[in-house]
Amino acid sequence: MGQQQHKDSGRVAGRMGALTDTDFRSGTLLLLDSPPIIYVLERHPDFASRFLPLFEAQKKGELTFAVTTVGIAEVLTGPLRAADETLARQYRAILESWQVVPLDCAIAESAARLRASLRLKLADAVQLASALAIGADALVTHDRDFSNVRSLRIIS
Repeated sequence: MGQQQHKDSGRVAGRMGALTDTDFRSGTLLLLDSPPIIYVLERHPDFASRFLPLFEAQKKGELTFAVTTVGIAEVLTGPLRAADETLARQYRAILESWQVVPLDCAIAESAARLRASLRLKLADAVQLASALAIGADALVTHDRDFSNVRSLRIIS
């Protein structure tokens, strides 16, 4: 992530403290934006611990994760930029084990409507539209501004 993304990360709506296993009911479906995934996979010293309880609960089968194809592209960019094909394959295997949400025409139109009404960046609108399309219980993000979103719980 770029320096500007880290500087902007504190402005996210619904900042969270430490999560515990009791914060979600069993079977909760969470759509993950790319920053929390990257933080945990890369063991980010400042931010990984914020999202690690979700990953631990998912590993125990208590939560279900979903990821968009846009999110997969974002997560894989780092390893591919570093020419680390092995790491890219490892990340892809993890991401493909979750529910993958492809960007189709219905989600694209929904994203355009959300982008127009909420003034979201395109990638953010795609994440939100995808979460709504699959009936996710929440969208897990970190460096995006979803403060005007009222239609879905935002975990940041």
